[in-house]
Amino acid sequence: MDQHQLVLIIAVVAIVVVAVLGFVFSRKRRTQNLRERFGPEYDRVLKKEGKVTRAEDVLEMRTKRREKFVLHPLTEATRAEFAERWRIAQSHFVDDPKASVSEADHVVIQLMQTRGYPMADFEQRAADISVDHPVVVENYRAGHAIALRESRGQASTEDLRKAMVHYRTLFEELLGDVFPQRKEARA
Repeated sequence: MDQHQLVLIIAVVAIVVVAVLGFVFSRKRRTQNLRERFGPEYDRVLKKEGKVTRAEDVLEMRTKRREKFVLHPLTEATRAEFAERWRIAQSHFVDDPKASVSEADHVVIQLMQTRGYPMADFEQRAADISVDHPVVVENYRAGHAIALRESRGQASTEDLRKAMVHYRTLFEELLGDVFPQRKEARA
C-alpha cells in the first residue's frame, strides 16, 4: 500500500468518524431540546410510544402542526367574559358538582377555540395544547378522565373537585397571554 492510499483511507475513516459523531451529537441535542420543551409530556409520550425516536417524531409532528395555528390574544372584554363564565361554573359546584365539571370542560374548550386551537377529538386537542402547555396538559387529561368516569357514574364528589382543580389550572394558563407557562395544579 502506498502513501496516497494510506492518506485516502485515513481521510475516509476521519470523515466517517466525524459524520457518526455529528449524528450522535444531533440526536442528543434533539432529545435535550424536546425534553426541555415538553417536560413531563416527553416522558408520557415516550412511555406510550416505547421508543425514543418514535416518541420524538410524534413530538416534532405536534410542533409542526402547532406552528400552523394562529393563536389569538384575548381582548380585556373577552378575558373578563371567560373569567366570569369560569366563576359561574365554579359557583355551581356546591349545588351540582356534575354539571359544574361539565360546564368547566365546556368553558375550557370554548377558550381553546377562541385562542385559535382547532377543535378535534379530545386526544388531538390535548396533543395540540401540549406544545404550548406541556405541564398543564396533564391536568387537562386528568380532568377529562374524571369527567368520563363521572359520565359512567364512577366519580365521587372529591373526584369532581379534583377535576375542577385540573380544569382551572389549564383555564388560568389559557386565559393569560404568555405561551408557554409551566406550572403545576394547585389542589
